[in-house]
Amino acid sequence: MGYAVVFGEALVDLLDTERDGERVYRQAIGGGPLNVAVGVTRLGGAAQFVGSLGDDVLGGRIRGFLTDVGVGLAGALTAPASTTLAVVTYSGPEPDFRFYGEPPSYALFGPDDLDLALLEGADVLYCGSVVLLQQRTLAAARRAWSLAAGLRVLDPNVRPRLLDGPAALDGLREVVAEFAAGAHLVKLSTADAELLYPGEPVEGVAAYLRELGAATVVVTLGAAGAVLAAAGADPVRVPAPKVDAIDATGAGDSVMAALIADLLLDGEPADPAGWVERVAFALRVAGLVCESPGGATAMPTRADVTRRFGR
Repeated sequence: MGYAVVFGEALVDLLDTERDGERVYRQAIGGGPLNVAVGVTRLGGAAQFVGSLGDDVLGGRIRGFLTDVGVGLAGALTAPASTTLAVVTYSGPEPDFRFYGEPPSYALFGPDDLDLALLEGADVLYCGSVVLLQQRTLAAARRAWSLAAGLRVLDPNVRPRLLDGPAALDGLREVVAEFAAGAHLVKLSTADAELLYPGEPVEGVAAYLRELGAATVVVTLGAAGAVLAAAGADPVRVPAPKVDAIDATGAGDSVMAALIADLLLDGEPADPAGWVERVAFALRVAGLVCESPGGATAMPTRADVTRRFGR
């Protein structure tokens, strides 16, 4: 079995909560790509996290956490910056992220920092999330995308607070189209789809991304499951299991992690029915994540999924 290179951000989430009648922030290691790398490893795959980490105590904690869970750091670098903080508040269906730290610790990785041998040996390359909004890291992602010998997967993982007006959104839309054109798999959420393509039904968004060149597209719908658009078939809806959700942090990342882990273990499915099975499993993984607090720390093993939902 090969490995996945996951390129993106690692940071510290400060989750708004209440304890003993007072507002407090619960610290959690996070970043969508970091969650993906951890999820792949927990599900039996091998992952290498590639990106820049702060040189402070929090950056050390991130490095230690990833090492402890078995995520490789051969392609990561330590940058002279304080670790970015993402303050997460909850008022609607989607958590609201506000980012603190200048310069962002995740934005200091450039094209020349890529470990080319690590990249060229990977069976899967993941790119996405907020690194697509920074010129230096976008340039690195573009170079990685062009050099990848294995399967390329994309997750826009849009953070509206980091989009500075309509021009920034238009720019991101163009970047997503550019990467989707060469993607074997694109995963995005309903919130991503609504922001990038307002007024379009999710099936239409999935079909459009396939027309751009993406081989397979998955749009997650929260408790309603996901829309799957695979080659040779019309978009279909895959239901999610019923769960007792307490925290959706990392659920979308766990879907991506499960799909990548299965690509590493078994390659691409031979037909659309195989993709339906893969997405159904990924939604079980996400359901289990929603039943536990935290993002990266909630990522389950395959044995955990089997215990909860059966085979």
